[in-house]
Parts: sequence; structure tokens; C-alpha cells
Amino acid sequence: MGGASVSYSDVWSYYNNPGASAEITELSIGAGYENRFLLKELQMQTLAAAIPLKVGVITVGGHMYGYNKFRSSKAGLGYSMKLSEMLSAGVQINYQGIRLTENYGSKNTLTGEAGLFCKVNEKINVGFSIFNLGRTKLSDFEDDRFSTVLKLGGSYLLSEKALIAAEVEKDLENPIRLKAGVEYLLIDNLYLRGGMATGPTEFSFGLGYHFTQFQIDLGSSYHQLLGWAPNVSFVFNSKK
Repeated sequence: MGGASVSYSDVWSYYNNPGASAEITELSIGAGYENRFLLKELQMQTLAAAIPLKVGVITVGGHMYGYNKFRSSKAGLGYSMKLSEMLSAGVQINYQGIRLTENYGSKNTLTGEAGLFCKVNEKINVGFSIFNLGRTKLSDFEDDRFSTVLKLGGSYLLSEKALIAAEVEKDLENPIRLKAGVEYLLIDNLYLRGGMATGPTEFSFGLGYHFTQFQIDLGSSYHQLLGWAPNVSFVFNSKK
């Protein structure tokens, strides 16, 4: 859906918006895989889990990206809770690392993120998140830092079958990105999705099927110069 995800609440909120995880009411575990531009050197594996407590929700997860000569990784722990019937908030701390070839070495450090999620009514959700709150340094060379990214977006349930979402993303070192997508319930439990994003321009589409406790999603984005980036994910929910 073009990556417009800050206003969704599911196990993948671990990556998209820590504040949205507070809406989760059952144990959820997700695993995903993406191959950027069909290159074996640009593969990413992801894991995430959401564990509801009496008060709040704990999230854990991590990802690995790259290959043996360049690899980035992240493992994190988050906590979110409802502040009111409408508003939720969450924070997350991550242990992040980048490893290059033996000539450059590696760097590991901590980053923090936070998010807010507002369930305006049964049809409208709004989300906000910020990644790398402390502007953590990657190296002293030219004041190189991990990216700080802010996201603000919303989703609207048009009907029982159709949902639209839009999002604005700002990396402090890059121009603003606009993202938008739509999801349509084609038949029982089968969802059709599509979207686009700007800066760079990317188009995306996919399918999702929800079983009783399992969910499988298939999709791909398309970059006009670099090509396809297919992905697949699986989610398990403890309650039927």
C-alpha cells in the first residue's frame, strides 16, 4: 500500500508506529522476507511479536538486511499503552548495527523511537511516529548519523470492504515522501491492495488472505529505475 502504514495497528506496528501496538489484544507473531530489486545482496528477513499485558503491550523484534560484505541489523524492545479510549502512545529502544568489509569494520549503537495512535472513531485512525529521537551518531566522519524519520498519516474505512490510507514521511536529510494506498476485500478473507509513493516514485500491489488464526500476505513494489522488490509475510494470532 505504498508504505502508508503509520495508522495501522497490528504486529508490524513494531516497525511502523510503536504507539499503535497498544490496540493489539492477542498474542501475535509475524515473520517476513523481502528481496530488494531481485538482488541476493539486498535481502531482508524480519521478525516481530506483540505480547498484551494487563496494562499495555510489549513488542519485540528485529531484522537483518544485506549480505556478508555489507549488513545492517536491528533488534528492539517496545512498550505501548492506552492513554484514553481514543489515544495510545508507545516507545521503543533498538540495538542497531552496520557491518562493512574488514577494511571498514562495524558500528553498533542504541536508537530510540516513539509514536502516537489516535482512534478518532470506528472509521478513522491517525498515527504519528519518530525514529532515532536522539540523532544517534554512526561515525565522526562528516557528522554521519543514523537517519531520523518522522511520519504522520491517517486511514479511513470507506465501507465494510474498502479502506484508504495516506502518509507523509520526512527524513531530516532527504525531501518529504508522500505515500498512499487502498485495500479492498475482494471476497471473504481475500484482500487486494495497491499504492504508490513519491521521492523516489514507487508503485506497489499485493494480496492478503486471512485464515482462522493465520494470515499470509504477498506483494511487491516497483521502482522505475531499479525494478521489482517482492515480499512475503506470515502472521499468527493466538485467538481465533
